[in-house]
Order: sequence, then structure tokens, then C-alpha cells
Amino acid sequence: MNALHDDTLTLYDETFSSRFLLGTALYSSPAVMQESIQAAGCDMVTLGLRRQNPAEGDGDAFWQILRDSGCRLLPNTAGCRSAREAITLAQMSREMFDTPWIKVEVIGDDYNLQPDPFGLLEACRTLIDDGFKVLPYCTDDLVLCQRLRDAGCQALMPWGAPIGTGRGLMNRYALQTLRQRLDVPLIIDAGLGAPSQAAEAMEMGFDGVLLNTAVAKAHRPALMAEAFAEAIIAGRKAYRAGLMQQRQTASPSTPTVGQPFWHSGG
Repeated sequence: MNALHDDTLTLYDETFSSRFLLGTALYSSPAVMQESIQAAGCDMVTLGLRRQNPAEGDGDAFWQILRDSGCRLLPNTAGCRSAREAITLAQMSREMFDTPWIKVEVIGDDYNLQPDPFGLLEACRTLIDDGFKVLPYCTDDLVLCQRLRDAGCQALMPWGAPIGTGRGLMNRYALQTLRQRLDVPLIIDAGLGAPSQAAEAMEMGFDGVLLNTAVAKAHRPALMAEAFAEAIIAGRKAYRAGLMQQRQTASPSTPTVGQPFWHSGG
């Protein structure tokens, strides 16, 4: 395969052809969710065990769609507000879904749903020691991300903006710093509202995008999922191609050599 096209995402030594991770909440129906997953072309979908429990028969159509999708399931600890809660829920998820993958969320503030850095780090350390493949949902704080990496997280999920706001990349300086300083995969998680914002994240060198609300709450979710998928691919290609440097002054795209032919006389 051409090296330009051989561009898989590697997380914990496993490869994924898609850099788009999609959430499974907030859709108007299981059928709409199914159409969106197919349109996104994603390899991994997230789900919250606190919201639905397959062992109790909750949402049978929902679970059947996820089983049939062929996507890897990434359970999350959404709604947890302490490290202990997150650890317990992760252990339940591993038993229920037979997977060591977990997206760890520990919410510290109910207003903007900002992750609790102290509880998050504690939970991640414990779960990594317990053999989990941990993807932590975190802020764009450099020191926190360094501590998570040092704890054994082989990929990080910093937010673009608070969950569900659709405000895009609110702190570009901090996000660029993360990309420059950290040598692990970085996946923008939460806060994106438009495909152009996903493309910008990929142009900055981020390795993937995880989102939910922007697709689930679109007027046509499947079409929006397709739009995000294409934007992520375009942004990744632009990053690999190398963006031109921005300049303060204009520079003609057509250089002049000598005089125009109509000034040559004769």
C-alpha cells in the first residue's frame, strides 16, 4: 500500500483504520443511531453503562445494533464523580462486555462537566495496574496530561470545549502545546459542533476525534456523521501534507519574470 494511504491509528498496540470515534447517546431512535454509525465508518463506539444495562434487558434493539455494527465497544464511566465510582463501573464493564478497554471520566464540576484531575489520575493509575486499556477524558492541562502519560495511559482524550457546547477548540494554544510536548496519541473528545472544527483539530496533528452530540442532535444525523468523517480525513491529509506557513505580508502566487509580453515593443 502507498505510504501516504497506510495511515492507521494505533492505540495500545491495536490498529484502527478510522480516526473517528462516535458516541451512542442522545439519538432519537436506535435506527437513527445505526444509520449514523454506518455513515461515520468508525471502528469504535462509546457507550455508558450507567445509562443502559444489557444484563437487565434495557434497550434490546440498542444492544443488538451495537453487536451487529462490527465496531469495538469502548465503555465509559460517564456520570461518575469519584475515582472509586469510576473504578467500580470500569470493573463491571469489563465483566459485562468482556473487554479491557475503558474511557475514564470523573466529573468534578456539574456546571461545565469539567473532569476532576485528581480523581481522574487516581482512577487511571488503579485501572492501568489492573490491566485495563485506559483512555482518559481530560482537560487540556499539560501537567495533568503528563501525569496521565507517566501513569501508563498510552493515549489521551483532551477536551476541545465542555461537553455538548459545540464551541470547538476553545484553547488552541494549550492544545498545540499538548501536541508539541506529548508523544502519545491524542484524541479530541467533546465540545466540537461542526466538521470544520474536527478538520482543524486534525490539521494541528491530533490523532483522532471522538464526539456524540454534534451528530446525534443534527437535523440529519447520518449525513452529519458522514460530513465529520470526511472532515477528519481531510484534516489528517492536510497535516501529513504540511500546511504552508502563514505570513504577515502578501506574496504573489504568480511570480513575474521580466516585462509582460505586451510591453516588449516591436
